[in-house]
Amino acid sequence: MTEAALIEGSLPGGFPDWTPTVPSLLAAARADHGDRTCMVTPTSRLSYAELDERSARLAASLVAAGAGKGTRVGLLFPNGTDWVTAWAAAARIGAITVPVNTFYREAELARFLRHADVQLLLGVSSFRKHDYVAALEAAAPELRGHHGGPLYLPSLPQLRRVMLWDSRPPRWARRYVADGGPADDHGGEAIVPAVVVRGLGEDVTPGDELLITYTSGSSGEPKGVVHSHGALLRHAFQLGMLSGIGPDSRVWTPMPLCWVGGFVFGLLRALTRGGCFVTQEVFEPGAALAQLGGERVTDVAAWPAVTAALAGHPDFAGTDLSALRAGMYDALPPGRRPGDPALAIGALGMSETCGPHTFKTAAQEAAGGPAEYRGNFGHPVPGIEHRIVDSETGRDLPDGAEGEVLVRGYSLMLGLYKREPSEVFDADGWYHTGDRGYFRDGWFFFTGRQTDLIKTSGSSVAPAEVEARLLSYPEVRLAFVVGIPDPVLGQQVIALAVAREDARTVDGGALRDRLRRDLSSYKVPGQVLAITPAQVPWLSSQKADRRALAVLAEKLAAVSTIQENNPATDHH
Repeated sequence: MTEAALIEGSLPGGFPDWTPTVPSLLAAARADHGDRTCMVTPTSRLSYAELDERSARLAASLVAAGAGKGTRVGLLFPNGTDWVTAWAAAARIGAITVPVNTFYREAELARFLRHADVQLLLGVSSFRKHDYVAALEAAAPELRGHHGGPLYLPSLPQLRRVMLWDSRPPRWARRYVADGGPADDHGGEAIVPAVVVRGLGEDVTPGDELLITYTSGSSGEPKGVVHSHGALLRHAFQLGMLSGIGPDSRVWTPMPLCWVGGFVFGLLRALTRGGCFVTQEVFEPGAALAQLGGERVTDVAAWPAVTAALAGHPDFAGTDLSALRAGMYDALPPGRRPGDPALAIGALGMSETCGPHTFKTAAQEAAGGPAEYRGNFGHPVPGIEHRIVDSETGRDLPDGAEGEVLVRGYSLMLGLYKREPSEVFDADGWYHTGDRGYFRDGWFFFTGRQTDLIKTSGSSVAPAEVEARLLSYPEVRLAFVVGIPDPVLGQQVIALAVAREDARTVDGGALRDRLRRDLSSYKVPGQVLAITPAQVPWLSSQKADRRALAVLAEKLAAVSTIQENNPATDHH
């Protein structure tokens, strides 16, 4: 299929010839790629055949413990082969997988387990500084009195069993060994024949629920996004096809598998195309560079903070990244990256659409977009519809006019857990994303979240639009635009910029002069302030902390104003 057909068509004919369910994926992948490696971590490797065998053994144990189609199975693991094996085991029998954020504190874990109605929890007893046994006992103090068998807990009334990959679990949990099989003390549960596990897999359909993934909502309330087998696997396959992923591809990401970015754009994008998924439990730039070079990684999926940390590490210059073809061109020095970084094409996505709903082809990734469309976020993913509407009137806006982004299509979620469809979708099935942007000649431009808009002198400024323009300048590696209080303007627009390594620093005054030529005057920041990579506040999700950035901008702007009014202070 040609690039033009992919962009202009509706749903491409390149979807897999296997039924888009996890049991079908596992069977097809074993048949086509059995001995090939499907996953690598710094300490373990897994082939497609091993994934099929181990997940089938664990699936039999889950069935013996009472799991089946529709059972909500929580996955409390860091990135690794145990996470993937447990997910595959639950999914292949039609259970609904519910990834658990390993960063959760006690109160957050209790709230999550209760809202998600987790019935069977699989996981590790601890990870880094997190003691999950203590956290579970804090969430449900009644656990301390249990001695095995089904759990009946007033604090967590849906939870029936906990299975831990631990040599000495508490008495209320079952012990499972690392390869996905039951340990000797698994409680005398019945041995489930393999034919039963296969039969459960045959009953799984593309429309069945596969995943409930939790994401942060603007209200702070739990937000469980529900996706089907068909939506997740078709979308991952298509994203892989668009980006050129194949059996020889090796996709690396440190993004947690409990989020759509790591799960769909990392793991599933590799597995559905016969490639290899490469990851770490915890991101560490030195170990990551060793993986990137040693595993001949071809595609990187990571936030700017990660690529910046890689580029700033002492081992970066000596790492062989010759196999790399996508994902971190901006971190490479000019002689080692194709195309013009100012013409790089972005992508816009969210948990509700299984990840990106605008994207680019592999050829566009390498060459970049046309200069007249710099700062764009690609084209709609085939099979996904968009509308740009006036958020107040709901009327469709013409090409080039900015408004709220609405989406509809094959990768859209089934809904939000415990929410009625009428609360989630409008009468025509559109999902109102809360993102803002516009299309111009088929290219999409993202201008920010509706809640991120800066109000200055009665006008609205979308931070993403100004950030995109700053990032188009060759000396700027990272850019953040925020609003700070102003007694006259209401809010003043302030930009924080991190220079590329070869630029050392940025000239804020020169950048403002260039922005004046490229943007309307009210969008031009009152100040463009240089900051170092170490000053950028990052959340655990690897996204920039906007609140902390605003606080930093207010402090730096005040210092800059003092220095401008009293040049002598520069010498103190």
